[in-house]
Amino acid sequence: MNVEPQKRMAAEILKCGINRIYIHPDFIEDVLMAITREDIRNLIKNHVIQKRPEKGTSRVRARNRKQRKQKGLARGYGKRKGKKSARVKPKKVWQNKIRAQRKELKKLRDSKKIDKTTYRKLYLKAKGNAFDSIATLHRYINEHKLWRS
Repeated sequence: MNVEPQKRMAAEILKCGINRIYIHPDFIEDVLMAITREDIRNLIKNHVIQKRPEKGTSRVRARNRKQRKQKGLARGYGKRKGKKSARVKPKKVWQNKIRAQRKELKKLRDSKKIDKTTYRKLYLKAKGNAFDSIATLHRYINEHKLWRS
């Protein structure tokens, strides 16, 4: 009942691997009698020997995960890999922060809430990373009574 030689020949004819060759169990006797490539070709033509379809990796789960992430789900701490800086580069964080602070300082200067010298001092402090956010910038101005009177 060893049909390995027939499977090997069928695999070569069908140009696929041995594991993808399917032999119909009712016609095992016919397959055992087949010793030439011509016999194997006839069995393939009669659908006694068939080539199984390739197994692929299903993308269903990946698509579902992508959809959830687009909705904002599955983005918690448990799903993150790598450092914080791998998701948002430190330079980008700095750029966003400093641009917001400079914009706020310009707004305060132009609306005459702070004078030019105060603006310059705060600008340089912001450049030196003295403020974490616009809120800390305002807190600093309040604590040091730098509002224009």
